[in-house]
Amino acid sequence: QVQVAESGGGLVQAGGSLRLSCAASGVRFSMDAMGWYRQAPGMERELVAVHLNRANINYAESVKGRFTISRDVARNTVYLQMNSLKSEDTAVYYCKARFRGRDIWGQGTQVTVSS
Repeated sequence: QVQVAESGGGLVQAGGSLRLSCAASGVRFSMDAMGWYRQAPGMERELVAVHLNRANINYAESVKGRFTISRDVARNTVYLQMNSLKSEDTAVYYCKARFRGRDIWGQGTQVTVSS
C-alpha cells in the first residue's frame, strides 16, 4: 500500500525560500505522477505543480518563475523549491502521488510566510 509523507514546511519571511520534500513508499514501482497542492484557510485545495515526466510539468500561474518542482522517479521522491515567497503562499502544502489510477495524499506540511 502506497504511503506519502511530506517534510520541509515552516515559517519564513516574505522574499525567502523553502524546499519541500515528499516521498512515496510501500511499493517497488515508480509512481505515475507526483505533485504538490496547497490549501489556504477558507479556500479550496489548489494545484501548485505537478510532474508527470520530464516533458510534462505544469505549474499554477501564481507560482510560475518562483517555484520549481523536481522529481527522482526511481526513488519516488518529489521536491518543491519555493523562492521569492509571498504572504499569499501561506497554506498547508500537500503532496499527491498517482499510482495505477489511484491518488494518494500526504498529511500536509504548513508553510507560513510572514510579511
